[in-house]
Order: sequence, then structure tokens, then C-alpha cells
Amino acid sequence: MNKINTAAITFCLLGALPMVASAQSSNFGPAAGEKEFSISGTGTSDQGFNSGSFGVTGDMGWYLRNNAVAGIRQSINYASIEGESITNDFWNGSTRGYYNYQFLSDRARPFIGGSLGGVYGDGVNDSAFAGLETGVKYYVLAKTYFLARVEYQFLFSSTSDATDAFQDDGAWAYTVGLGYNY
Repeated sequence: MNKINTAAITFCLLGALPMVASAQSSNFGPAAGEKEFSISGTGTSDQGFNSGSFGVTGDMGWYLRNNAVAGIRQSINYASIEGESITNDFWNGSTRGYYNYQFLSDRARPFIGGSLGGVYGDGVNDSAFAGLETGVKYYVLAKTYFLARVEYQFLFSSTSDATDAFQDDGAWAYTVGLGYNY
């Protein structure tokens, strides 16, 4: 009986060693040349937080350096807005390129960046936008992270509109999701 218990305990301890070793690892995050994919829930609101929508966002990025990623982001949003002259549900989307710089090299990696793209669909004026963003990635495993991001997107339909767009025609976008480096 003691041989069986000793063997079982030894087997369990040896089986747990790789998990303990990976939990102790300081190799969190990407290396230059790796890619990332994330999927997130997202929401937007106007400047006064009076109306908004909810949707899904997917990111595909390429690490230029250990702390710098460039990529493409696609969002699809749905809004059901009630009002006197509004009777339909709305679908819209946005496609944009982005560049982010990450600080630190530990599990928590705050970042800042920017994006440039377009918004289109029902209930929005098809237009271009430029955005500033900030957020944090928190690595729960060596290559898997939680993501929280806030973007301010200023909208413009021509280059002459871009001058005042930051103050007059902006929208906030909030994202919470999961990502993976490979």
C-alpha cells in the first residue's frame, strides 16, 4: 500500500514540475518577428456619451521589435437605437491599420499607439479617421494575454476637415479581449 501511495505522489509531483517551471518563467510576451491575434468585445460612444453601439473586434499584428507591433484591425458593430424618426437597427464597421509601442517587459505591458482607417455602414457617415490609443496587455501565460484598450478616433471626410476633427468630430472606442502571440 505504501509503495502505491509513494509511486502516486512521486508521479503527481513529477507531472507538476513542468507547470511549476512554466509558472516561474519570465519569458512572457512576444519576440521580434512573431505575430499576434486578438479578439475583443468593443463599444463606442459619442463625445457626450449619449449614444453608442457594441461589437466585435479582431486584430492581426506583426512584431517589428519585441516592444513594437504593427497590424490591421477589423470591427463590426450593431446598434439598436430608439427615437422618433429611427425605426431600423444599424450595422457598421471599421477597418484600420495600427502601430503600438509597449512599455516594460513583464506580464503587464502598457502601450500607446495610433491608428488610421475608415468607418462605414448604416447610421454613420462613411469617413476616414485617425486615432490615438492606450491600453494594457496582461500575460496570463507565456504567449496569452488579456487586453484592455481605449481609442479616441477623430473623423474626417477630407484633409481640410482633419484640422478641426480632433475637437469636433470624435468618438471613443473601448475594447476588452484576449490575445495570443505565435
